[in-house]
Amino acid sequence: MKIKKTYAFAFKTSLFITLSTTILFYFSVALFLNNWLYYLIVVFFSAIVFTVTFFITQYRVEKFIYPRIKKILESVALLNATDIDKTPISSNFDELSNEVEKFAKIKQQQIKKLTLQEGYRREYLGNISHELKTPLFTVQGYLLTLEEGAINDKKIRKKYLERANKGVERLISIVKDLDLISKLESTNLNLNIQPFNIVELVNDTFDLLEMEAKKRNISLLLDKQYKQPIMVVADEERIEQVLTNLIVNSIKYGKINGTTTVSIETFENDKVLVTVKDNGEGIKEEHQKRIFERFYRVDQSRSRVQGGSGLGLSIVKHIIEAHHQEIFVKSKYMRGSEFSFTLEKAEKI
Repeated sequence: MKIKKTYAFAFKTSLFITLSTTILFYFSVALFLNNWLYYLIVVFFSAIVFTVTFFITQYRVEKFIYPRIKKILESVALLNATDIDKTPISSNFDELSNEVEKFAKIKQQQIKKLTLQEGYRREYLGNISHELKTPLFTVQGYLLTLEEGAINDKKIRKKYLERANKGVERLISIVKDLDLISKLESTNLNLNIQPFNIVELVNDTFDLLEMEAKKRNISLLLDKQYKQPIMVVADEERIEQVLTNLIVNSIKYGKINGTTTVSIETFENDKVLVTVKDNGEGIKEEHQKRIFERFYRVDQSRSRVQGGSGLGLSIVKHIIEAHHQEIFVKSKYMRGSEFSFTLEKAEKI
């Protein structure tokens, strides 16, 4: 007869006790009886001992031992009480041991993940502190200089006030970007979803950033001439912000006398894939997984010299995800980067 695995411990314990008591009983009764009745008594005695021992052992495991194990597991948060109630009570301690090890591994993985997240949190707080502190100290420095007497010199006063104003503008930019990300993460940002021509929006963004690109002699190009409009459904203002951030990024880190090319193509029939590609310095593979994190910079010193809040790519990702779309990045170090995002194609009328 096949014994259920959950009763393995009770069965083994009962078998051991039965064999031990039967041997003692055998030699004890053998002094007085030595016939068929003797063997019948031994078999009957063994059956009673085994049955009683089995049920007593199983009962004690279920009512006393296992509940204590359950409390221990709950106290160290290896599993929730609801989880253990869903599984049948087992008296197989090997099985219990495997369960404990399994949950311990899960908790170890969770602890490792939380430790990593805590590291990111500290890094984020350090970054935001630095980003806010730098322009604040700049503004403070110029104002203190003016207070100490430089304000009487019209030329210096104008120069320092302009620089202090730039510091204030940088602070406002950081606060606005943080506020936008906060709204995107909390889904409190209302998107104005309307059909629009993505080709026209790309050309408008090129016009807006033309002067910025000329500073590094970078050409802003479409990969081909689009004779027909390509209609998509999204928040036009937010998608313009996505394009602006990606193109500005390509200008900052692009090669002098290089190019930034935007292409638009059909993706999975009902979507459009917009790609911003440059031939700049590219991104090393170890940085690519983290480039969408807030304030994460591949090159800390160069990024801060070139300005920006350090939130551009994070905002891009949040806006695209708010549209329930995807964003991709492909990059080869010293060869250039390629950022692509999807948009829902407008239905043809």
